[in-house]
Amino acid sequence: MSHEHFVRHWLASVELVRNEWRAALALQPSKCVVAAFLAGLLALGTAANSAATEPVVSGLWQKIDGESGKPVCWFLFVERNGLYEGVIAKLFPRPGDPEKPICSSCRDDRKNAPLLGLPLIRGMKRNGLSYQDGNILDPRDGNIYSAMMTVSPDDKTLTVRGYLGIALFGRDETWYRLPQSALKVVDPVVTAKYLPAQAKVAPSMEALRQPEITAKSTAAVR
Repeated sequence: MSHEHFVRHWLASVELVRNEWRAALALQPSKCVVAAFLAGLLALGTAANSAATEPVVSGLWQKIDGESGKPVCWFLFVERNGLYEGVIAKLFPRPGDPEKPICSSCRDDRKNAPLLGLPLIRGMKRNGLSYQDGNILDPRDGNIYSAMMTVSPDDKTLTVRGYLGIALFGRDETWYRLPQSALKVVDPVVTAKYLPAQAKVAPSMEALRQPEITAKSTAAVR
């Protein structure tokens, strides 16, 4: 068989298969449409289920001193109008620290505001496990830096990165998830301001079953 004859034979076979496929579509259009519709619903359902099961930053996190292993402070993350912010929910003062510290170095609306309940992180936009386009305040000098965060898939750690200019020139911190029961020891002023609905009800039985926060248990998650 010559090359030209082989090519003509192959093209004829392709055309035959194409015509049979078109005929099948013409005979059963509804089945094809239904199959495509069901496939689309399945894909949407899978994506929605994946998004629903992803951990969210909302709740309490603990920052630990890298040298001493002791807690520095707790942060409460809440969602407002589609944006997430993190506020100082509990302080662990060191000897010599003022009893009620304020942000004397702040230069915006947080000027001289109490550190307890101070919104340290603002404007975070969620994209799955990542949070971007926000900013973080350094209360020691009042400087405000760009910030991004990532929640670990197991919901145990939160990586917070503050940077100036581009994310490459920044520094990461790792914070650790606290159980729901920890809300019981958060100052009522903070709870009333940022979780007003929760402040009006007693802790749930599920929360009461959560393990207590201890230095030993904190070290175990690091």
